[in-house]
Amino acid sequence: MSTEKKAGLDALLTPEESVLVLIDHQPFQFANLNSHEPTMIVNNVVGLAKAAKVFDVPTILTTVLEERGGLLLQGVQDVFPEQKPINRTLINTWQDQRVVDAVKATGRKKLILAGLWTEVCLAMPAIQAAGEGFEVYAVTDASGSGSKEGHDMAVRRMVQAGVTPITWLAVASEWQRDWAREKTIAGTTEIMLQHGGATGVAYAWETQLLATDRA
Repeated sequence: MSTEKKAGLDALLTPEESVLVLIDHQPFQFANLNSHEPTMIVNNVVGLAKAAKVFDVPTILTTVLEERGGLLLQGVQDVFPEQKPINRTLINTWQDQRVVDAVKATGRKKLILAGLWTEVCLAMPAIQAAGEGFEVYAVTDASGSGSKEGHDMAVRRMVQAGVTPITWLAVASEWQRDWAREKTIAGTTEIMLQHGGATGVAYAWETQLLATDRA
């Protein structure tokens, strides 16, 4: 199990320590997604991918049997158009040495994972990587299962193994951390407008009112 701290300031994510792996967000996997409304998972994983791009967080894309299960979700691929996903046969991503090598090459130990389905393609690598000394974070709202029970039981099992559950918005917020970090404010704001739901709508309204007041 990971020996990293689970509390205190060091337990929070920073862009410099993070590496992201997005696992199997493919048509076949979405076909049996019943733990969440599928469009919400699409929204959240694309928002997460865009946040990783804004904060220069190394991101590894991976699929399983894409010739049968379909290509990676286009919205995610569009964020990293130059990257070809690692296409696996292994169900457990962490047993594919190419993925492990790509993660280790970053030199980072805070491993953030999201995938379909939660109890299989997310839980298996999360549990194994946590046992190998990585501080693993599972993005629960950018992942999903064939049932709510499947998703919930997988999250419980990962927590028992030392994995930290987190949402995509929490990841992005911890990466930003300080609104004085002006370099990433514009990118973060744009992501909130596009993928932040009511928060994005409210912000757009606020900017509209400010523009009206200044007219």
